[in-house]
Amino acid sequence: MAAAELEYESVLCVKPDVNVYRIPPRTSNRGYRASDWKLDHPDWTGRLRVTSKGKTAYIKLEDKVSGELFAQAPIDQYPGIAVETVTDSSRYFVIRIQDGTGRSAFIGIGFTDRGDAFDFNVSLQDHFKWVKQETEISRESQEADTRPKLDLGFKEGQTIKLNIGNMTTKKGGVAKPRVSGSGGLSLLPPPPGGKIAVPPIPPPSSTAIANQVTPPPVLKSSNASSADILLDLDAPVSASKAPASATADLWGDFSTASSAVPNQAPQQSNWVQF
Repeated sequence: MAAAELEYESVLCVKPDVNVYRIPPRTSNRGYRASDWKLDHPDWTGRLRVTSKGKTAYIKLEDKVSGELFAQAPIDQYPGIAVETVTDSSRYFVIRIQDGTGRSAFIGIGFTDRGDAFDFNVSLQDHFKWVKQETEISRESQEADTRPKLDLGFKEGQTIKLNIGNMTTKKGGVAKPRVSGSGGLSLLPPPPGGKIAVPPIPPPSSTAIANQVTPPPVLKSSNASSADILLDLDAPVSASKAPASATADLWGDFSTASSAVPNQAPQQSNWVQF
């Protein structure tokens, strides 16, 4: 069983001086006139309080000293039949009071200060303005509940694809750039410094040293001269097969320019002897 909603009574306005008048019945539809009342001789004088409980406002006439309730006027709308203004003044109003048995009567109230009458009027206007807003909000809420709701959720198996620039990836990964090389191989990008590292040259292995052909050393005879070594470099003929006289006189004599040809007369020498 749901708990009953509690309503609290709040005070909207309090005025310490108010005059109450007995008014004659209204004889026409043109409204009430305060000049028809005995304004100099009010029938009762006391305190006025305006309270609210839920959407209903109450005008309460109370004794100034004891606070005893003299009369009460429940108001369900304003302006309305429960509270009316007179046609010839802004300080006087006609209210409908009710007792506990359901009987009602119309009486006149008036304020000596015009500002008190203004505050009394504004307090009722503000309350029923709030009631109107609450009614509209409640009606819109009920209409929203009756309208079909828009389903924006994903159905089973439904996916969504997002393209953010050129960073379309799968499984939340980041796409890495690939550089295609010759033969369909992928090469790594260069280092950040912009320099390509050169691989170190491996040291020579023992196998390469073993496979290298070393030329045999040139054997020198004990009786061979330096001229024989030079002769071996210039002529293909072996030094051992050359005659001994030719080997000995290979360079000739620098002191003479005579011809070595036999049976030929000697000629004048053009060489200077040192």
